Amino acid sequence: MSKKPPTSSAEASSMPVKNYPKFKEPYRSHYHFTPPEKWMNDPNGLVFYNNTYHLFYQYYPGDIVWGPMHWGHATSKDLISWKHQPIALYPDEHGLIFSGSAVMDLKNTSGFGQPEKPAMVAIFTYHLMAGEKASRNDYQTQGIAYSLDEGQTWTKYDGNPIISNSGIKDFRDPKVFWHEPSQKWIMVLVAGDHAKIYNSANLKEWTHLSDFGKHQGAHGGVWECPDLFPLQVAGTNQTNWVLLVSINPGAPNGGSGTQYFVGDFDGNTFTSNQKETLWIDYGTDNYAGVTYNGLSNDQRTFIGWMSNWNYARDTPTEVWRSAMTLPRKLTLHKNKNEYYVKNYPIASAKSYEGNPIVLPAIPGGNSIAADALQQSRIQFEITDGTKDFSIAFSNDQGEIYSLNYDASKGLIYTDRSKSGQIDFEASFGKGTHEAPLMADVHQPLTVTIHLDASSIESFINEGATVLTDQVFPNVPYNQIQFNGEGVNFKNIEIANIASIW
Repeated sequence: MSKKPPTSSAEASSMPVKNYPKFKEPYRSHYHFTPPEKWMNDPNGLVFYNNTYHLFYQYYPGDIVWGPMHWGHATSKDLISWKHQPIALYPDEHGLIFSGSAVMDLKNTSGFGQPEKPAMVAIFTYHLMAGEKASRNDYQTQGIAYSLDEGQTWTKYDGNPIISNSGIKDFRDPKVFWHEPSQKWIMVLVAGDHAKIYNSANLKEWTHLSDFGKHQGAHGGVWECPDLFPLQVAGTNQTNWVLLVSINPGAPNGGSGTQYFVGDFDGNTFTSNQKETLWIDYGTDNYAGVTYNGLSNDQRTFIGWMSNWNYARDTPTEVWRSAMTLPRKLTLHKNKNEYYVKNYPIASAKSYEGNPIVLPAIPGGNSIAADALQQSRIQFEITDGTKDFSIAFSNDQGEIYSLNYDASKGLIYTDRSKSGQIDFEASFGKGTHEAPLMADVHQPLTVTIHLDASSIESFINEGATVLTDQVFPNVPYNQIQFNGEGVNFKNIEIANIASIW
Protein backbone atom coordinates (compact mmCIF):
# COMPACT_ATOMS: atom_id res chain seq x y z
CA MET A 1 0.00 0.00 0.00
CA SER A 2 1.34 3.45 -0.88
CA LYS A 3 2.00 6.09 1.73
CA LYS A 4 -0.85 8.52 2.29
CA PRO A 5 -0.14 11.64 0.20
CA PRO A 6 0.45 15.03 1.83
CA THR A 7 -2.77 16.89 2.60
CA SER A 8 -1.53 20.40 1.85
CA SER A 9 0.23 21.85 -1.18
CA ALA A 10 3.01 23.20 1.05
CA GLU A 11 3.73 19.72 2.42
CA ALA A 12 3.52 18.22 -1.06
CA SER A 13 5.96 20.72 -2.55
CA SER A 14 8.59 19.92 0.08
CA MET A 15 8.84 16.29 -0.99
CA PRO A 16 12.30 15.61 -2.46
CA VAL A 17 12.71 14.60 -6.09
CA LYS A 18 15.04 11.67 -6.61
CA ASN A 19 18.11 12.11 -8.79
CA TYR A 20 17.82 9.77 -11.78
CA PRO A 21 21.24 9.84 -13.50
CA LYS A 22 20.35 7.47 -16.34
CA PHE A 23 17.51 5.04 -16.82
CA LYS A 24 18.58 1.61 -18.05
CA GLU A 25 15.53 -0.61 -17.56
CA PRO A 26 14.37 -2.76 -20.49
CA TYR A 27 12.15 -0.77 -22.88
CA ARG A 28 12.91 2.58 -21.17
CA SER A 29 12.70 5.26 -23.88
CA HIS A 30 15.98 6.94 -24.77
CA TYR A 31 14.56 10.23 -26.06
CA HIS A 32 10.85 10.19 -25.25
CA PHE A 33 9.49 11.42 -21.93
CA THR A 34 8.81 8.74 -19.32
CA PRO A 35 8.02 9.15 -15.61
CA PRO A 36 10.86 8.20 -13.25
CA GLU A 37 8.72 5.37 -11.91
CA LYS A 38 5.12 4.17 -11.60
CA TRP A 39 2.06 4.83 -13.77
CA MET A 40 1.51 7.70 -16.25
CA ASN A 41 -1.24 8.47 -18.76
CA ASP A 42 -2.67 11.68 -20.30
CA PRO A 43 -0.50 14.79 -20.79
CA ASN A 44 -2.07 17.69 -18.84
CA GLY A 45 -1.51 21.40 -18.33
CA LEU A 46 0.83 21.99 -21.27
CA VAL A 47 1.98 25.60 -20.83
CA PHE A 48 5.02 27.63 -21.90
CA TYR A 49 6.24 30.51 -19.75
CA ASN A 50 9.54 32.24 -19.01
CA ASN A 51 11.36 30.16 -21.64
CA THR A 52 10.26 26.93 -19.96
CA TYR A 53 7.91 24.20 -21.16
CA HIS A 54 5.80 22.59 -18.46
CA LEU A 55 4.44 19.07 -18.85
CA PHE A 56 1.94 17.93 -16.25
CA TYR A 57 0.50 14.45 -16.58
CA GLN A 58 -1.86 11.91 -15.07
CA TYR A 59 0.19 10.08 -12.49
CA TYR A 60 -0.23 7.39 -9.85
CA PRO A 61 2.80 7.26 -7.54
CA GLY A 62 1.70 4.03 -5.84
CA ASP A 63 1.89 1.43 -8.62
CA ILE A 64 2.59 0.80 -12.32
CA VAL A 65 -1.14 0.37 -13.01
CA TRP A 66 -3.81 3.05 -12.97
CA GLY A 67 -4.81 4.25 -9.50
CA PRO A 68 -5.82 7.44 -7.64
CA MET A 69 -4.82 10.18 -10.06
CA HIS A 70 -2.39 13.00 -9.27
CA TRP A 71 -0.68 15.51 -11.57
CA GLY A 72 2.98 14.69 -12.15
CA HIS A 73 5.21 17.52 -13.40
CA ALA A 74 8.31 17.96 -15.54
CA THR A 75 9.99 20.96 -17.21
CA SER A 76 12.12 21.44 -20.31
CA LYS A 77 13.89 24.14 -22.27
CA ASP A 78 13.54 22.38 -25.62
CA LEU A 79 10.74 19.77 -25.23
CA ILE A 80 13.20 16.89 -25.58
CA SER A 81 15.31 16.85 -22.39
CA TRP A 82 13.21 16.95 -19.21
CA LYS A 83 13.74 17.70 -15.53
CA HIS A 84 11.46 15.80 -13.18
CA GLN A 85 9.68 18.04 -10.67
CA PRO A 86 7.73 17.30 -7.46
CA ILE A 87 4.16 16.04 -7.82
CA ALA A 88 1.99 19.09 -8.47
CA LEU A 89 -1.57 18.16 -7.49
CA TYR A 90 -2.87 15.56 -5.04
CA PRO A 91 -6.41 14.21 -4.57
CA ASP A 92 -8.52 15.97 -1.93
CA GLU A 93 -12.03 15.87 -0.49
CA HIS A 94 -13.53 16.72 -3.90
CA GLY A 95 -11.93 13.73 -5.59
CA LEU A 96 -9.05 12.47 -7.68
CA ILE A 97 -7.27 14.88 -10.05
CA PHE A 98 -8.21 13.94 -13.61
CA SER A 99 -7.12 15.61 -16.86
CA GLY A 100 -7.17 19.32 -17.64
CA SER A 101 -5.07 22.27 -18.73
CA ALA A 102 -3.03 25.20 -17.43
CA VAL A 103 -2.74 28.88 -18.31
CA MET A 104 -0.66 31.86 -17.26
CA ASP A 105 -3.03 34.53 -15.98
CA LEU A 106 -0.90 37.42 -17.24
CA LYS A 107 -3.69 40.00 -16.76
CA ASN A 108 -4.44 38.72 -13.24
CA THR A 109 -8.11 38.26 -14.10
CA SER A 110 -8.43 35.76 -11.26
CA GLY A 111 -6.83 37.96 -8.62
CA PHE A 112 -4.60 35.04 -7.61
CA GLY A 113 -1.38 36.75 -8.68
CA GLN A 114 0.32 40.12 -8.91
CA PRO A 115 1.48 42.10 -11.95
CA GLU A 116 5.10 41.13 -11.33
CA LYS A 117 4.20 37.57 -10.31
CA PRO A 118 1.41 36.17 -12.50
CA ALA A 119 -0.39 33.04 -11.40
CA MET A 120 -0.11 29.77 -13.24
CA VAL A 121 -3.64 28.36 -13.03
CA ALA A 122 -4.46 24.69 -13.45
CA ILE A 123 -8.00 23.75 -14.51
CA PHE A 124 -8.85 20.08 -14.02
CA THR A 125 -11.58 17.52 -13.43
CA TYR A 126 -12.33 16.22 -9.97
CA HIS A 127 -13.42 12.58 -9.93
CA LEU A 128 -15.17 11.56 -6.71
CA MET A 129 -14.76 7.79 -6.37
CA ALA A 130 -17.42 7.55 -3.65
CA GLY A 131 -19.93 9.06 -6.06
CA GLU A 132 -19.00 6.65 -8.83
CA LYS A 133 -19.26 3.66 -6.48
CA ALA A 134 -22.69 4.88 -5.40
CA SER A 135 -23.79 4.82 -9.07
CA ARG A 136 -24.35 8.57 -9.16
CA ASN A 137 -23.90 10.53 -12.40
CA ASP A 138 -22.61 13.77 -10.87
CA TYR A 139 -19.25 12.60 -9.54
CA GLN A 140 -17.13 14.59 -12.03
CA THR A 141 -16.79 18.34 -11.48
CA GLN A 142 -14.26 21.00 -12.47
CA GLY A 143 -11.75 22.63 -10.14
CA ILE A 144 -8.82 25.03 -10.24
CA ALA A 145 -5.57 25.56 -8.38
CA TYR A 146 -2.89 28.22 -8.72
CA SER A 147 0.87 28.55 -8.37
CA LEU A 148 2.87 31.74 -7.81
CA ASP A 149 6.26 30.09 -8.30
CA GLU A 150 5.90 28.66 -11.82
CA GLY A 151 4.44 25.32 -10.82
CA GLN A 152 6.60 24.41 -7.84
CA THR A 153 3.89 24.81 -5.19
CA TRP A 154 0.12 24.91 -5.56
CA THR A 155 -2.92 26.21 -3.71
CA LYS A 156 -6.38 24.81 -4.38
CA TYR A 157 -9.13 27.41 -4.86
CA ASP A 158 -11.45 27.66 -1.83
CA GLY A 159 -14.48 27.93 -4.11
CA ASN A 160 -13.99 24.54 -5.81
CA PRO A 161 -15.71 23.07 -7.69
CA ILE A 162 -16.01 25.94 -10.15
CA ILE A 163 -18.42 23.97 -12.38
CA SER A 164 -20.76 21.47 -10.77
CA ASN A 165 -22.38 18.55 -12.54
CA SER A 166 -26.11 18.32 -13.21
CA GLY A 167 -25.96 14.57 -13.85
CA ILE A 168 -23.62 13.86 -16.79
CA LYS A 169 -21.69 10.64 -16.25
CA ASP A 170 -18.59 11.60 -18.28
CA PHE A 171 -18.06 15.33 -17.74
CA ARG A 172 -14.38 16.15 -17.89
CA ASP A 173 -11.02 17.25 -19.30
CA PRO A 174 -11.31 21.07 -19.52
CA LYS A 175 -9.01 22.84 -21.98
CA VAL A 176 -8.84 26.58 -21.30
CA PHE A 177 -7.27 29.38 -23.35
CA TRP A 178 -7.47 33.18 -23.60
CA HIS A 179 -9.62 34.40 -26.51
CA GLU A 180 -8.37 37.87 -27.41
CA PRO A 181 -11.33 39.04 -29.58
CA SER A 182 -13.87 38.47 -26.80
CA GLN A 183 -11.44 39.26 -23.95
CA LYS A 184 -12.61 36.11 -22.19
CA TRP A 185 -11.26 32.78 -21.12
CA ILE A 186 -12.73 29.95 -23.20
CA MET A 187 -13.17 26.42 -21.87
CA VAL A 188 -13.99 23.37 -23.93
CA LEU A 189 -14.75 20.15 -22.09
CA VAL A 190 -16.46 16.90 -23.01
CA ALA A 191 -19.76 15.47 -21.84
CA GLY A 192 -20.02 11.84 -22.90
CA ASP A 193 -20.71 12.12 -26.62
CA HIS A 194 -20.13 15.82 -27.32
CA ALA A 195 -18.15 18.93 -26.37
CA LYS A 196 -19.38 21.87 -24.31
CA ILE A 197 -17.98 25.41 -24.60
CA TYR A 198 -17.94 27.95 -21.75
CA ASN A 199 -16.45 31.39 -21.13
CA SER A 200 -15.30 33.33 -18.08
CA ALA A 201 -13.85 36.71 -17.20
CA ASN A 202 -11.93 35.47 -14.16
CA LEU A 203 -11.34 31.68 -14.38
CA LYS A 204 -13.71 31.18 -11.42
CA GLU A 205 -17.21 31.80 -12.77
CA TRP A 206 -18.19 30.14 -16.02
CA THR A 207 -21.09 30.53 -18.46
CA HIS A 208 -22.17 27.74 -20.78
CA LEU A 209 -22.25 29.00 -24.40
CA SER A 210 -22.82 26.10 -26.79
CA ASP A 211 -22.38 22.40 -27.60
CA PHE A 212 -20.73 20.62 -30.51
CA GLY A 213 -20.57 17.12 -31.90
CA LYS A 214 -23.62 15.13 -30.91
CA HIS A 215 -24.18 14.27 -34.57
CA GLN A 216 -20.66 14.72 -36.01
CA GLY A 217 -17.50 12.67 -35.89
CA ALA A 218 -16.80 9.23 -34.46
CA HIS A 219 -18.99 8.01 -31.59
CA GLY A 220 -17.74 4.49 -30.93
CA GLY A 221 -16.79 5.42 -27.37
CA VAL A 222 -16.60 8.22 -24.80
CA TRP A 223 -15.23 11.60 -25.91
CA GLU A 224 -12.21 12.80 -23.93
CA CYS A 225 -9.42 15.41 -23.82
CA PRO A 226 -10.65 18.15 -26.20
CA ASP A 227 -8.49 21.02 -27.46
CA LEU A 228 -9.57 24.03 -29.56
CA PHE A 229 -7.16 26.39 -31.34
CA PRO A 230 -6.63 28.44 -34.52
CA LEU A 231 -4.25 27.48 -37.33
CA GLN A 232 -3.35 29.36 -40.47
CA VAL A 233 -3.83 27.36 -43.67
CA ALA A 234 -0.37 26.77 -45.13
CA GLY A 235 0.41 29.03 -48.08
CA THR A 236 -2.56 31.35 -47.44
CA ASN A 237 -3.69 34.17 -45.16
CA GLN A 238 -6.71 32.14 -44.10
CA THR A 239 -7.13 30.96 -40.50
CA ASN A 240 -9.40 28.14 -39.42
CA TRP A 241 -10.03 26.53 -36.05
CA VAL A 242 -9.20 22.93 -35.16
CA LEU A 243 -10.93 20.89 -32.46
CA LEU A 244 -9.16 17.76 -31.19
CA VAL A 245 -11.26 15.10 -29.47
CA SER A 246 -9.92 11.79 -28.20
CA ILE A 247 -12.24 8.80 -28.12
CA ASN A 248 -12.10 5.45 -26.34
CA PRO A 249 -12.95 2.96 -27.75
CA GLY A 250 -13.70 3.67 -31.40
CA ALA A 251 -10.35 4.46 -33.03
CA PRO A 252 -9.89 3.22 -36.62
CA ASN A 253 -7.40 0.51 -35.64
CA GLY A 254 -8.91 -0.43 -32.29
CA GLY A 255 -9.16 1.04 -28.81
CA SER A 256 -8.05 4.64 -28.24
CA GLY A 257 -7.48 7.39 -30.82
CA THR A 258 -7.71 11.13 -31.46
CA GLN A 259 -10.00 12.60 -34.11
CA TYR A 260 -10.08 16.22 -35.21
CA PHE A 261 -12.47 18.69 -36.81
CA VAL A 262 -11.60 21.74 -38.93
CA GLY A 263 -14.06 24.61 -38.77
CA ASP A 264 -14.71 28.06 -37.30
CA PHE A 265 -15.05 29.54 -33.82
CA ASP A 266 -16.70 32.93 -33.22
CA GLY A 267 -16.10 33.20 -29.49
CA ASN A 268 -19.32 31.37 -28.68
CA THR A 269 -19.82 28.47 -31.08
CA PHE A 270 -17.59 26.04 -32.96
CA THR A 271 -18.97 24.86 -36.31
CA SER A 272 -17.58 22.45 -38.90
CA ASN A 273 -18.78 21.31 -42.32
CA GLN A 274 -16.38 18.38 -42.29
CA LYS A 275 -17.99 15.20 -43.62
CA GLU A 276 -15.31 12.57 -43.01
CA THR A 277 -13.81 11.58 -39.68
CA LEU A 278 -10.14 12.56 -39.59
CA TRP A 279 -7.51 11.23 -37.20
CA ILE A 280 -4.28 12.79 -35.96
CA ASP A 281 -2.60 9.37 -35.91
CA TYR A 282 -3.67 5.99 -37.31
CA GLY A 283 -1.34 3.92 -35.15
CA THR A 284 -2.70 2.45 -31.96
CA ASP A 285 -0.48 4.39 -29.56
CA ASN A 286 -1.22 8.10 -29.63
CA TYR A 287 -4.03 9.14 -27.31
CA ALA A 288 -5.30 12.09 -25.25
CA GLY A 289 -2.94 14.48 -27.04
CA VAL A 290 -3.26 18.23 -26.49
CA THR A 291 -1.28 21.35 -27.38
CA TYR A 292 0.68 24.02 -25.56
CA ASN A 293 -0.75 27.27 -24.26
CA GLY A 294 1.61 30.26 -24.21
CA LEU A 295 3.28 29.88 -27.60
CA SER A 296 2.98 32.51 -30.33
CA ASN A 297 -0.13 32.33 -32.48
CA ASP A 298 1.63 30.67 -35.41
CA GLN A 299 2.91 27.76 -33.30
CA ARG A 300 0.93 24.76 -32.15
CA THR A 301 2.91 22.00 -30.44
CA PHE A 302 1.24 18.70 -29.58
CA ILE A 303 2.13 15.85 -27.19
CA GLY A 304 0.16 12.60 -26.89
CA TRP A 305 0.17 9.66 -24.50
CA MET A 306 1.95 6.83 -26.33
CA SER A 307 -0.36 3.99 -25.33
CA ASN A 308 -3.83 2.52 -25.76
CA TRP A 309 -6.42 1.62 -23.14
CA ASN A 310 -6.75 -1.85 -24.71
CA TYR A 311 -3.45 -2.88 -23.14
CA ALA A 312 -1.98 0.12 -21.28
CA ARG A 313 -2.01 -1.71 -17.95
CA ASP A 314 -0.38 -4.85 -19.40
CA THR A 315 2.72 -3.71 -21.29
CA PRO A 316 5.92 -5.50 -20.20
CA THR A 317 7.63 -2.82 -18.09
CA GLU A 318 8.32 -3.16 -14.38
CA VAL A 319 9.58 0.13 -12.88
CA TRP A 320 7.44 2.60 -14.82
CA ARG A 321 4.68 2.42 -17.38
CA SER A 322 4.04 4.59 -20.46
CA ALA A 323 5.84 7.24 -22.48
CA MET A 324 4.77 10.36 -24.34
CA THR A 325 5.02 10.81 -28.11
CA LEU A 326 7.68 13.05 -29.53
CA PRO A 327 6.43 16.64 -29.37
CA ARG A 328 4.99 17.47 -32.78
CA LYS A 329 4.32 20.66 -34.69
CA LEU A 330 0.78 20.86 -36.06
CA THR A 331 0.11 22.61 -39.38
CA LEU A 332 -3.12 23.01 -41.37
CA HIS A 333 -3.29 22.28 -45.10
CA LYS A 334 -5.85 22.22 -47.90
CA ASN A 335 -6.02 19.56 -50.62
CA LYS A 336 -8.62 20.59 -53.21
CA ASN A 337 -11.65 21.34 -51.01
CA GLU A 338 -10.61 19.30 -47.99
CA TYR A 339 -8.61 20.43 -44.97
CA TYR A 340 -6.22 18.21 -43.08
CA VAL A 341 -3.70 18.57 -40.24
CA LYS A 342 -0.09 17.46 -40.44
CA ASN A 343 1.87 16.55 -37.30
CA TYR A 344 5.64 16.22 -37.43
CA PRO A 345 8.46 16.11 -34.85
CA ILE A 346 9.58 19.54 -33.68
CA ALA A 347 12.87 20.90 -35.04
CA SER A 348 14.75 20.67 -31.73
CA ALA A 349 14.69 16.86 -31.94
CA LYS A 350 17.34 17.11 -34.68
CA SER A 351 19.86 18.68 -32.31
CA TYR A 352 20.16 15.33 -30.46
CA GLU A 353 21.25 13.46 -33.58
CA GLY A 354 24.74 12.40 -34.51
CA ASN A 355 26.08 12.72 -38.02
CA PRO A 356 23.77 10.60 -40.18
CA ILE A 357 24.77 7.81 -42.49
CA VAL A 358 23.71 9.01 -45.96
CA LEU A 359 23.03 6.60 -48.81
CA PRO A 360 22.01 7.98 -52.23
CA ALA A 361 19.85 4.97 -53.15
CA ILE A 362 19.10 1.33 -52.32
CA PRO A 363 17.09 -0.86 -54.72
CA GLY A 364 14.25 -2.88 -53.26
CA GLY A 365 15.28 -6.36 -52.17
CA ASN A 366 18.32 -5.25 -50.20
CA SER A 367 19.05 -4.96 -46.51
CA ILE A 368 21.63 -3.28 -44.30
CA ALA A 369 22.91 -3.88 -40.77
CA ALA A 370 22.54 -0.96 -38.39
CA ASP A 371 23.80 -0.64 -34.82
CA ALA A 372 21.80 1.29 -32.20
CA LEU A 373 18.78 1.09 -34.49
CA GLN A 374 16.34 1.52 -31.62
CA GLN A 375 17.66 4.94 -30.83
CA SER A 376 17.48 6.46 -34.29
CA ARG A 377 15.79 8.33 -37.11
CA ILE A 378 15.47 6.74 -40.55
CA GLN A 379 14.41 8.81 -43.54
CA PHE A 380 14.02 8.10 -47.27
CA GLU A 381 12.10 9.06 -50.40
CA ILE A 382 10.10 7.07 -52.95
CA THR A 383 9.81 8.95 -56.24
CA ASP A 384 7.28 6.59 -57.84
CA GLY A 385 4.11 6.37 -55.77
CA THR A 386 2.52 3.77 -58.06
CA LYS A 387 4.52 0.81 -56.70
CA ASP A 388 4.17 -1.19 -53.51
CA PHE A 389 7.04 -1.07 -51.04
CA SER A 390 7.87 -1.93 -47.45
CA ILE A 391 10.60 -1.25 -44.93
CA ALA A 392 11.11 -3.74 -42.10
CA PHE A 393 13.15 -3.68 -38.90
CA SER A 394 14.32 -7.04 -37.58
CA ASN A 395 16.70 -8.63 -35.09
CA ASP A 396 18.73 -11.80 -34.65
CA GLN A 397 15.75 -13.59 -33.07
CA GLY A 398 13.68 -13.17 -36.23
CA GLU A 399 11.38 -10.55 -34.72
CA ILE A 400 10.18 -8.00 -37.25
CA TYR A 401 8.14 -4.80 -37.54
CA SER A 402 7.20 -3.42 -40.96
CA LEU A 403 5.80 -0.29 -42.58
CA ASN A 404 4.11 -1.05 -45.91
CA TYR A 405 2.53 0.81 -48.83
CA ASP A 406 -0.28 -0.64 -50.95
CA ALA A 407 -0.25 1.54 -54.07
CA SER A 408 -3.51 0.19 -55.54
CA LYS A 409 -5.45 1.12 -52.40
CA GLY A 410 -3.46 4.22 -51.43
CA LEU A 411 -2.94 2.72 -47.97
CA ILE A 412 -0.05 2.80 -45.54
CA TYR A 413 -0.10 0.01 -42.99
CA THR A 414 2.10 -1.34 -40.20
CA ASP A 415 2.48 -4.91 -38.96
CA ARG A 416 3.75 -5.74 -35.46
CA SER A 417 2.38 -9.29 -35.30
CA LYS A 418 5.94 -10.70 -35.00
CA SER A 419 7.60 -7.62 -33.49
CA GLY A 420 8.64 -9.19 -30.15
CA GLN A 421 6.59 -9.59 -26.99
CA ILE A 422 2.94 -9.49 -28.02
CA ASP A 423 1.17 -12.05 -25.85
CA PHE A 424 0.57 -9.83 -22.81
CA GLU A 425 -2.82 -8.80 -24.30
CA ALA A 426 -4.98 -10.51 -26.93
CA SER A 427 -5.32 -7.63 -29.41
CA PHE A 428 -1.79 -6.20 -29.29
CA GLY A 429 -0.27 -8.29 -32.08
CA LYS A 430 -3.38 -8.97 -34.13
CA GLY A 431 -4.05 -7.40 -37.52
CA THR A 432 -2.40 -4.52 -39.32
CA HIS A 433 -2.85 -0.83 -38.65
CA GLU A 434 -4.05 0.92 -41.80
CA ALA A 435 -4.04 4.60 -42.77
CA PRO A 436 -5.11 6.44 -45.93
CA LEU A 437 -2.35 8.30 -47.71
CA MET A 438 -3.26 11.99 -47.37
CA ALA A 439 -1.65 13.03 -50.65
CA ASP A 440 -1.70 12.40 -54.39
CA VAL A 441 -0.30 8.86 -54.71
CA HIS A 442 1.57 9.78 -57.88
CA GLN A 443 3.69 12.37 -56.07
CA PRO A 444 7.00 11.51 -54.37
CA LEU A 445 6.63 10.05 -50.89
CA THR A 446 8.86 11.07 -48.00
CA VAL A 447 9.06 8.76 -45.00
CA THR A 448 10.54 9.63 -41.61
CA ILE A 449 10.63 6.95 -38.90
CA HIS A 450 11.65 7.47 -35.27
CA LEU A 451 12.63 4.31 -33.40
CA ASP A 452 13.08 4.22 -29.64
CA ALA A 453 13.42 1.36 -27.18
CA SER A 454 9.72 0.51 -27.23
CA SER A 455 8.11 2.69 -29.92
CA ILE A 456 8.09 3.39 -33.64
CA GLU A 457 6.62 6.64 -35.02
CA SER A 458 6.20 6.84 -38.81
CA PHE A 459 5.56 10.14 -40.61
CA ILE A 460 4.59 10.08 -44.29
CA ASN A 461 4.93 13.26 -46.34
CA GLU A 462 6.02 15.33 -43.32
CA GLY A 463 3.19 14.12 -41.14
CA ALA A 464 0.27 14.10 -43.55
CA THR A 465 -0.20 10.45 -42.55
CA VAL A 466 1.14 9.23 -39.19
CA LEU A 467 1.23 5.84 -37.45
CA THR A 468 2.58 5.43 -33.91
CA ASP A 469 2.99 1.94 -32.44
CA GLN A 470 4.56 0.50 -29.32
CA VAL A 471 6.87 -2.49 -29.83
CA PHE A 472 8.64 -4.76 -27.34
CA PRO A 473 11.38 -6.75 -29.13
CA ASN A 474 13.30 -9.17 -26.93
CA VAL A 475 16.56 -7.83 -28.32
CA PRO A 476 17.00 -4.57 -30.27
CA TYR A 477 16.38 -4.49 -34.00
CA ASN A 478 19.66 -4.39 -35.92
CA GLN A 479 18.72 -4.81 -39.58
CA ILE A 480 16.70 -2.77 -42.08
CA GLN A 481 15.12 -4.54 -45.04
CA PHE A 482 14.08 -2.49 -48.08
CA ASN A 483 11.47 -4.34 -50.16
CA GLY A 484 9.69 -3.43 -53.40
CA GLU A 485 9.97 -4.74 -56.93
CA GLY A 486 11.36 -2.01 -59.16
CA VAL A 487 11.43 0.47 -56.26
CA ASN A 488 14.41 2.69 -55.51
CA PHE A 489 14.70 4.01 -51.94
CA LYS A 490 16.47 7.34 -52.34
CA ASN A 491 18.19 9.96 -50.14
CA ILE A 492 18.38 7.57 -47.20
CA GLU A 493 19.50 8.91 -43.84
CA ILE A 494 20.12 6.87 -40.68
CA ALA A 495 20.92 8.99 -37.64
CA ASN A 496 21.59 7.89 -34.07
CA ILE A 497 19.81 9.93 -31.38
CA ALA A 498 21.47 10.65 -28.05
CA SER A 499 19.83 9.59 -24.80
CA ILE A 500 18.19 12.40 -22.84
CA TRP A 501 18.80 10.62 -19.52
